[in-house]
Amino acid sequence: MSSAVVKEAGEAAGRVLTEVEKAVVGKRGALRLVLAGILAKGHVLLEDFPGLGKTLAARSFAQALGLDFARAQFTPDLLPADLTGSFVYDQRDAEFHFRKGPLFTGLLLADEINRTPPKTQSALLEAMQERQVTVEGETFLLPEPFHVLATANPIEYEGTYPLPEAQLDRFLLRVSFGYPSAEEEHTVVTNRLARQREEIVLDRVTDAAGLLALQAAVETVDVDDSVSRYCVSLAEATRRHHEVLTGSSPRGSLALVLTARAFAVLRGRDYVVPEDVKAVARVVLAHRITVKPELWMTEASGARVVDAVIGSVPTPTTLEAFRAT
Repeated sequence: MSSAVVKEAGEAAGRVLTEVEKAVVGKRGALRLVLAGILAKGHVLLEDFPGLGKTLAARSFAQALGLDFARAQFTPDLLPADLTGSFVYDQRDAEFHFRKGPLFTGLLLADEINRTPPKTQSALLEAMQERQVTVEGETFLLPEPFHVLATANPIEYEGTYPLPEAQLDRFLLRVSFGYPSAEEEHTVVTNRLARQREEIVLDRVTDAAGLLALQAAVETVDVDDSVSRYCVSLAEATRRHHEVLTGSSPRGSLALVLTARAFAVLRGRDYVVPEDVKAVARVVLAHRITVKPELWMTEASGARVVDAVIGSVPTPTTLEAFRAT
């Protein structure tokens, strides 16, 4: 029964990817990772240079998943109340009423999140972790599902602020799209000319209830003890690497298991194999690693550390029982 549910979920997720690819050309690998993050009930940071489809991808996922969508443009003068909402005085009944901010949606696009100071960035922390916001001592629950897809320009890009480490750790994944090939870029141009308008409207593949069902299917995916120990070993190995100041926290090993489980569903399986873990390890762990300050001007990076530990930590053998479909 579980296998049939997971297979059906994998097929539905594949349809979502196919629909989003109509807008975001040639990035199925990166889009698969983003969708895995959503299926694992997480938030995703899209970090890349401007113009590479980050905002378009977020809007496209909202359309294909049938979620309520809100966009918050992060600027240096954005205030926390601009995200959470605030109490507004109503003269008609002489009372204060809470006016909800853009956080109260199914999918929030936090556009250029690293262009606003840390005080406003931190306004997302409670929402991302607890699925609630507290305003003037009163707590308001966010809708389910609730996901943040945040876009960011690289830190070295002029006019940006580094995200606080606590907030980086709240993002399940950090994904980069990279530049398209010449052929893919030409496809983007010809598609725009063919539709004769700027906006792209995608078909809705599912809805909020459907996404919750997909996420419930992910929760049924089996993870062998050897695979979960492998995830822990990878995260632990990042803390001992000679280039690392601080390695991945235990939240990283948990994120690795959860994302690998969602990735297995996208591959049509109801069990996780080590290759699923390896496929998502870089986007799950790299942003949770801080390299030593004296190495910042070298090629040392979180991604390189993850690649190194994948090569050094022994890969477990998947049990035969988990190979059966």
